[in-house]
Amino acid sequence: MHVPDGFFNVVTSISAGAVAAAGVAVCLRGARRELDDRTAPMAGLVAAFIFAVQMLNFPVAAGTSGHLLGGALAAILVGPYTGVLCMTVVLLVQAVFFADGGLTALGVNVTIMGLVTVLAGWAVFRVVTGFARGKGGVTAAAFLAALISVPASALVFTLLFWIGGTAPISVGAVAAAMGGVHLLIGIGEGVITAVTVGAVLAVRPDLVYGARGLAKPLVLRGADGESTPVGAPEPAAAPAGGRLKPFLLGGVGVTLLLAGLVSFVASPDPDGLEAVAENQGFGEQAGEHAFGGWALADYGEVGGIPVGIAGVIGVGLVLLIAGAVAFAARSRDGVRA
Repeated sequence: MHVPDGFFNVVTSISAGAVAAAGVAVCLRGARRELDDRTAPMAGLVAAFIFAVQMLNFPVAAGTSGHLLGGALAAILVGPYTGVLCMTVVLLVQAVFFADGGLTALGVNVTIMGLVTVLAGWAVFRVVTGFARGKGGVTAAAFLAALISVPASALVFTLLFWIGGTAPISVGAVAAAMGGVHLLIGIGEGVITAVTVGAVLAVRPDLVYGARGLAKPLVLRGADGESTPVGAPEPAAAPAGGRLKPFLLGGVGVTLLLAGLVSFVASPDPDGLEAVAENQGFGEQAGEHAFGGWALADYGEVGGIPVGIAGVIGVGLVLLIAGAVAFAARSRDGVRA
């Protein structure tokens, strides 16, 4: 759903940019409550994974494809504040290095693909986990959160385009078209999110922000009948270079595999926004990207770089930038607030 240059007028683009900047500023402060020296590398990995999976367009209807947005996934794995930061880094790298999403539309993209998906996804997740307990409940909540976050983002795009788009539209027709195709994309998003969250829960439940508090303390009863709660070791006690390192290395390996190899079989069909824009007559408003001639533009197609190589480069960029942002935003006392 990457919005190109030319879809929105100057006032709307600047206004969305201001909203995005304010949201990111709030999240930079809020992320201190979610990040420390142990969890900051996880944020870098989550951002890189979202970048890689966004390259894997999947068919959803005749001649239309979709891809992961990732806001709900990021919020569940690393927290809503950090999730917005992860999404912002992904969108920034895509816009600057890969000409994916317009530069003047960056504020719109951060707003609808970052803020909206994270807020909607996290809200649904919290509601569902309020009565669906355990790992199964978290996984089901992840599916529903991701499913709803995608059409929510599509409908906010429609509202913004109705307010400040550069072409007249029938808001009802566009809302129906955007909502319908992105509901289908949301099903795919829900499956990807549930599978990913379930996989992390299976091996490192302590690294799933949305699953904190699931583990019950172990209670030992002595011969005298007294109970002593011993609990599981605190997640924060895991050495940064010990048990966490194999998980991070494995996650990076899976991410590189997706971006470097699986990306070759991604669907070439236009995504939901592109298809709707073409069908509703406002696709021609898209402008030329300022960096459209760069070698990595369109994931290597402009420079003749194989998509897998471009994907690996992108994963590296996102991993480094998101990791640096997370370390800069983390709590300095080593303990979550």
